[in-house]
Amino acid sequence: MQQVTLPVRVMRELGVETLVVTNAAGGINVNFRAGDLMLITDHINLVGMAGQSPLRGPNDDSLGSRFPDMTDAYDPVLADRARAAARTLNVELREGVYAMLAGPSFESSADVRFIRMIGADAVGMSTVPEVIVARHGGMRVLGLSLISNSLAHAHDKVSHAEVLAAGRDAVPKLTALIKGVLVSM
Repeated sequence: MQQVTLPVRVMRELGVETLVVTNAAGGINVNFRAGDLMLITDHINLVGMAGQSPLRGPNDDSLGSRFPDMTDAYDPVLADRARAAARTLNVELREGVYAMLAGPSFESSADVRFIRMIGADAVGMSTVPEVIVARHGGMRVLGLSLISNSLAHAHDKVSHAEVLAAGRDAVPKLTALIKGVLVSM
């Protein structure tokens, strides 16, 4: 976890105050389709609940508080800017909760049912540790997920090729959305 989040710590030391995180995620919400963009409004840190936290070990107070607050892990002002940019660009922007699992396997049907039951709209294998470290350091965070495949139905199969194809197709609208947020800042 420390290796994965090191770039965030370096960015903070270089004076970066805002972090934009993106990921490819499986759509758990039955209304989400491959190619949708989702504004991350919160996350469920399943990996962290299992003890894998980037903040484990002695705390360096110069990096942040021992127990950072994750109430608004995803900055509400940045979220509003993303919503406004999406409206301006006429890009549909879903909103939801992102759940992180360790991977590298895709989720089982039982995983999907459980993740939906606990309130997640999308699931992936990244992002949360970086967000925790960013918030630990006092950075503002905007999170965006590309819904790369639908997991909403137990019979849906997932392939890495499908995920990559959805990513390629969504790059123009994701890029435009991020540029729209940046321009508004």
